[in-house]
Amino acid sequence: MQIIKKVQIKQVLTENSKQKMQTNFHDHKMRLEQECQQLLFEQRKLLNKSTYSKHELEQRFQQEINNRKEKIKLVEFKMEQLDMLEIGSEIVEKEVEALVEVTEGSHWHEIMKEQAIIIKDDVVIRIDE
Repeated sequence: MQIIKKVQIKQVLTENSKQKMQTNFHDHKMRLEQECQQLLFEQRKLLNKSTYSKHELEQRFQQEINNRKEKIKLVEFKMEQLDMLEIGSEIVEKEVEALVEVTEGSHWHEIMKEQAIIIKDDVVIRIDE
């Protein structure tokens, strides 16, 4: 029988990967800021020709803008944390699912033991089992 198990993907921080992550964070932040500007524009446009309640419309748009501002704060926090990390640090990038074979006589503790795949500059350098 096979079961599905979560496996962490960890990345060893290098100058190259750190720079790539900083660029991704910066791009994400800029995209969120553009979305806020677009929402403000759409709000003004709808308020001028609106048949909806102005108060309700403003509330909905403000909620969407606030959601994006929270995401911006989170991205800024991640950028600060990344700046503090030293080269060579291992960070959890994501989790993937793996199929694991379970047979009679298998040791459950061994099967369920945490596993991780360690990558460095997009190359698998180690598998921790």
